[in-house]
Amino acid sequence: MHFDDGNQWSTCMGGILIIGAGQAGASLAQKLRAEGYGGELTLIGDEPEPPYERPPLSKAYLLGEMEKERLYLRPPSIYDDKGIKLRLGTPVDTIDVHGKTVAIGADSLSYDRLALAVGSIPNCLPHAVSRGLEGIHTVRSLADIDRIRPRCSQGAQVLVVGGGYIGLEAAAVAAKLGLKVTLVELAERILSRVAASETADVIRAEHQAHGVDIREGVGLECLAGDRRVSGAKLTDGSTIDLDFVIVGTGIRPDTRLAEAAGVDCDNGILVDEYGRTSAADVWAAGDCTCFPYRGSRLRLESVQNAIDQAEAVAANMLGAQSPYVPFPWFWSDQYDLKLQIAGLSAGNDRVVSRKSGTGQSHWYFKGERFLAVDAINAPRDYMVGKRLLEMARNVEPAQVQDPDADLKAFLKA
Repeated sequence: MHFDDGNQWSTCMGGILIIGAGQAGASLAQKLRAEGYGGELTLIGDEPEPPYERPPLSKAYLLGEMEKERLYLRPPSIYDDKGIKLRLGTPVDTIDVHGKTVAIGADSLSYDRLALAVGSIPNCLPHAVSRGLEGIHTVRSLADIDRIRPRCSQGAQVLVVGGGYIGLEAAAVAAKLGLKVTLVELAERILSRVAASETADVIRAEHQAHGVDIREGVGLECLAGDRRVSGAKLTDGSTIDLDFVIVGTGIRPDTRLAEAAGVDCDNGILVDEYGRTSAADVWAAGDCTCFPYRGSRLRLESVQNAIDQAEAVAANMLGAQSPYVPFPWFWSDQYDLKLQIAGLSAGNDRVVSRKSGTGQSHWYFKGERFLAVDAINAPRDYMVGKRLLEMARNVEPAQVQDPDADLKAFLKA
């Protein structure tokens, strides 16, 4: 694999195009201006809205507690003020990395350097399951939520497919709106890929206390209905009546444009430590990328990674040559539970739990090495764990288990 050599380029003679007007694309554009880039800068988005936050979509916005304008990352006028051209509602058709052009319909835009911040695509149900019926929704875009909101009437019956964070957050909001919610997870338990059973147990219990019918080890066999979905048959043979379906079975990196342009991809757009792709003068940031991390490769789906990587790539596009080193952290709000996660728990062989006031935390270890922490209504535990990871400082399982141990002392050891 070959990556662009990243020659010094602090002053540009031409323009920069950014494809993708989400969190990563907007952050990249803002950082380029903040770093002093004064050339032409265009941010291209396939949605008609200016860049907006996605996390509140399935929470405050779906609940009706947040107006659309409050979702916007910046007031639309700021893009004019900073000389950032917005080209919205215009999907890019193709990229010519040799001719250094981007095709949008009949238009062709040239670039000196290009950044791909195209994000990810929600997984959908196979046609054999969905049967092309109406009333099946994903939870990714503003338009998705605008289609779901009118269906969320008191007493409506909804099936949520998928027991990861996307599905669980959607189920929590639906339950709060007074819907009758059934959630199915094909794996043996919810959050099986991303969290310990100790964390899953707390979240499951909270959902059940709010009336959500969680069925684990059960999948969706097929949907029923005449044009619009009206029921479902599950893999255990049971059937349920439905008004609509929410599909929360995860997302995948959007590599379609990159692959068609001949850019190397494998579980995302492959980039080096500076964010450069295999194509000259083409960079990438955010959910769509797969980047070097601790001797392997990693793809992160989080707001913070989108911001941090985009800002690092912006600086590197202007010649900084500074490797991107992430400090992963995530969060999920469900009912009155605030789950905060620091680090990556993959590969752990031990989980140690700690009570913290009315909350609790679960600490992941591989041998004696601290990997990550899940903190549920335990903000101090989260902050200490996150800081330990950022400082590359270890903590012993016995220390975490000791109820009398002062958490802050872990940082001073």
